[in-house]
Amino acid sequence: MATRIYILRFPKETSSEPMIYQLVKQYDVEFNILKADILPQREGVMILELKGTKDRVKEGLGYLKSFGVKAERMAAAINRDDEKCFQCGACTGICPVGALYIKRPSMEVIFDPDKCTGCSLCVPICPVRAMEVSPIVEAFTEEEEKIVT
Repeated sequence: MATRIYILRFPKETSSEPMIYQLVKQYDVEFNILKADILPQREGVMILELKGTKDRVKEGLGYLKSFGVKAERMAAAINRDDEKCFQCGACTGICPVGALYIKRPSMEVIFDPDKCTGCSLCVPICPVRAMEVSPIVEAFTEEEEKIVT
């Protein structure tokens, strides 16, 4: 199962279509709406987290494309403000990939951005808000571009 974040841009003609519902029903793709600005008869923008097999997500994106929806893959970069961080370690227990861990024997909290997937679970758990999210819009691979454009 892959989880990715997409920015979807809806043409105004499609604002009343239940397209996102069909991602679940027809393509077995789970979604989490992170942000939405969609009004009747206006162009809309939605940021969705999609979860499913790569093939099913691609098929679902192809379905959205058939309605004129433009999709861009988005990722998040997590940054730590080392001046704010006081090494409490709260973030280390929530990090699913080990990008935040305690170095022994010094007990220093290490952040490895190369391991970070951008899930942002560490952001709300940090008591001093030392962890920050910076959105990044990524280019599609050639294979993904064929499906979405």
